[in-house]
Amino acid sequence: MSDLVESSHILTVPTRGKGFVEITRGISAWLEGIGADGGLLTVFVSHTSASLTIQENADPNVRVDLLDALEGLAPEDRAYAHHEEGPDDMPSHIKAMLTSVSLSIPVRDGAMTLGTWQGVYLIEHRAAPHRRRVVLSFIGRAKQA
Repeated sequence: MSDLVESSHILTVPTRGKGFVEITRGISAWLEGIGADGGLLTVFVSHTSASLTIQENADPNVRVDLLDALEGLAPEDRAYAHHEEGPDDMPSHIKAMLTSVSLSIPVRDGAMTLGTWQGVYLIEHRAAPHRRRVVLSFIGRAKQA
């Protein structure tokens, strides 16, 4: 019988401004490093102007179209009551609310059970580069030695 593993880690993700940053490999490497076998992974971004998603990782035009859609839902040229931090701040909060700040991903045989064309992404909603904190937490079985 394998041992129970409870582990957490902070993944620091540099961004270049608005856009998607794939973090699948970093998460996979961490799961491998802790010897995860089967269980549940949670991924949480601890910011109010960035978010997470699982999306297609084959065609980059999917991410272009998704960013365009988010811009249409929360444009910067609207008169928001909250505007002290610049024109991209309030739209960033709206986009983070419409997407996700946390994900739950089953882990099986040491790997996230993502589909063939799925990747895990941090979405930066602000125009300026940032360093975002993504908290990873795993609970489940460890691989047998």
